[in-house]
Amino acid sequence: MISASRAGLTAVAIAFATILASCAEPPPPKPVEPPAPAVSLAPSIVERAAAYRYYMDRAAAISPAFVSGETVASGLKVAAAYEPKQFLQGAMAYGAIVALQDPAFVAGVRQYAGNAQQRQQIAYEIMKDPAYVVGIAGADSAASLVKAALGDDGNKFYAAGKTVKQAAYDVQKQSWSKADVVGREMRLSEAKSLGARPVVGDVAQTTRLQQAVTGGQPLVISGATTGAPPYTPIVIRSMAVAALAVLGQASEANLATLEAIMVDPNAASCANMAKLNLYQCLAVSKPHYEDVFCLGQHAMMDTARCVIKASGQPEPFEPRFVPTVRENASYKPTPVKKPAAKKPAKKG
Repeated sequence: MISASRAGLTAVAIAFATILASCAEPPPPKPVEPPAPAVSLAPSIVERAAAYRYYMDRAAAISPAFVSGETVASGLKVAAAYEPKQFLQGAMAYGAIVALQDPAFVAGVRQYAGNAQQRQQIAYEIMKDPAYVVGIAGADSAASLVKAALGDDGNKFYAAGKTVKQAAYDVQKQSWSKADVVGREMRLSEAKSLGARPVVGDVAQTTRLQQAVTGGQPLVISGATTGAPPYTPIVIRSMAVAALAVLGQASEANLATLEAIMVDPNAASCANMAKLNLYQCLAVSKPHYEDVFCLGQHAMMDTARCVIKASGQPEPFEPRFVPTVRENASYKPTPVKKPAAKKPAKKG
């Protein structure tokens, strides 16, 4: 039997312990890790992708059915209207949006997005070396999509350019095509002006691409190919921008970094050479059908070849075409001068 006094002391001790426990500070709460950022891409980068799409869709739709000098001039204005730097940045911006359509790649990047410190470290590695992205799970399938999308654009544009180039010979049956272009210097100046002016994309296209970034309206990419490293710089840099979009490092605040990534000297050299060839061609062409040739060969096929090469798909092969007199009315062989007959020597 417990005595009453002892029971009282026990009750007091329990009450005292309870009071002390209630006065003790609770353990600090565990830090809550912020959620992974939503996939987002700077609006200005999406606008460049829309400008690229706008140019490619319009330029590849140039019809070879020329009926006048005005229709030729109209085609030239469309095909000449791209600034090489913006054009290539637009191709990579579009490639980044295409890469974001690959669930495996997005999931591969997302595994690093949950932890803020890890997220920043992976973003830093990509910024330092865009090729780092090739080692992320899902990179091969994303690269295949980008390669297919850009390659498809280039091949369609190239095929359209071939039909226009062929028209340079076909239209010579029409009298208007043999007349000299009026205001040739102005036409060349306008082509150079259009080639230095940034393209503005369609608003509806920009909205559609923005929805594709967030997954609201996925893009449908046709002609997908299987791919394995090595990939071209354009494909790699497109995926690098896409990965940064998943990691929350592709906002307007990161624009300078994104622009530094979206550079490829080889592709830039190709695009600049296509422009130079076009200007040189226009500088010497006189009749309308020669302008048609400049349009098909240099404004379209040369530019398209740059896109195909940048995608990593095989470049098209075109044998050197030397027109004959029948195929090109402007071609006239230089007459061969016969040596003057020697006069017989006079007999002494």
